[in-house]
Amino acid sequence: MAESAITKRVAARIVQLREQRGMSQETLAAQARINRVTLARLELGQHQPKLETLERIAGVLGVSLVSLLK
Repeated sequence: MAESAITKRVAARIVQLREQRGMSQETLAAQARINRVTLARLELGQHQPKLETLERIAGVLGVSLVSLLK
């Protein structure tokens, strides 16, 4: 699947926020109730998540969905 600019931007933002909080992929995935492999693919820009998934990730990271998409 081709990577879109928004997918790449969201992927980089998730990695940035996760690392700033000292969270592992395993921790974020578990708290967001998603598979760690799915999160890894999302962070690499290889997976386009559903809005619901992004909302759960944003909630765990303590940011708004809008902030996650910036």
